[in-house]
Amino acid sequence: MLNRKLRRPIVGLTVCMLVGTGLAASPASAAPSAGDPSFAPSALATSLDAKFGVNTAGSYVDAAGKVVVNVTDAATARTVKASGATARFVTRSGAQLAAADNALKTSLKTPGTTFGIDPVSNQVVVEVDSTITGATLASVEATVAKLGDSARIERIPGTLSTTISGGDAIYAGGSRCSLGFNVRSGSTNYFLTAGHCTNIASTWTNGSVTLGTRSGTSFPGNDYGIVRYTNTTITKTGGVGSVDITGAGTPAVGTTVTRRGSTTGIRSGRVTALNTTVNYAEGSVGGMIRTTVCAQPGDSGGSLYAGSTALGLTSGGSGNCTSGGTTYFQPVTEALSVYGVSVF
Repeated sequence: MLNRKLRRPIVGLTVCMLVGTGLAASPASAAPSAGDPSFAPSALATSLDAKFGVNTAGSYVDAAGKVVVNVTDAATARTVKASGATARFVTRSGAQLAAADNALKTSLKTPGTTFGIDPVSNQVVVEVDSTITGATLASVEATVAKLGDSARIERIPGTLSTTISGGDAIYAGGSRCSLGFNVRSGSTNYFLTAGHCTNIASTWTNGSVTLGTRSGTSFPGNDYGIVRYTNTTITKTGGVGSVDITGAGTPAVGTTVTRRGSTTGIRSGRVTALNTTVNYAEGSVGGMIRTTVCAQPGDSGGSLYAGSTALGLTSGGSGNCTSGGTTYFQPVTEALSVYGVSVF
């Protein structure tokens, strides 16, 4: 079942790191900065999804970097093409897929499972980890079977668990997580990380000195938390490692993304679904970004980004960075909005 294995306990560890190197930058917005052309396909896909709503069945960026929008009628197809994207006719409408997804939100709470709409296959994909066997697997299969061909089951390796980190290491309550992004409200500085991390304790350090105290936390349901800096001497930068972050946004399915964490460093992969529901042992978290990026214990809270655009905070996943795995991220735009802060 889902557990907290990605929050790594501290065992005889002393670390002194510059916190700022794992953080983010510039004013937060739903769209990336104009200076980040590499994120343009995702921005177009996001705007088209917002424009057409359930008249489409989702969108994604294909291997050639082109935006593809799923449609079920000729009129929508013509409008999509006029917007500069490719229209693809599919069997199931956005409303049908949303209905199937909503049905699972009510009926599927089993720890070790996830589900979300996959626009490429035009289905809801239900993932089950290695703990889902026997009678539990049969129950999940029966639930999914009620949705017909609108949904399918896929097995993922390993055990789903919450993951901690984001860039540089942060410590509290005998555990290590990763800092996600440095943020601010006016002249007050904060940093974001995973909520299952900030649930642990109030005071956070970099392994050597105190950084600050928790100002907010939300997990389960969401997976984000915020810490207010009380340390005025430590340098706080607006980057993730050497990458300058200049905005925040929402990726499209198919977008190439990068994650930075204190255990496994910098890793890349692709977005495979948005608005995914993950059933952890501690409870369900909705609205997650599903990716092929790997992660391991200690990576929770870490930064997910594409180019100079902040995307998410590492939440949890299955597998590892040796054999590969699936990792889920809390969208950063939601945390920025809830706490009224911006990247810088």
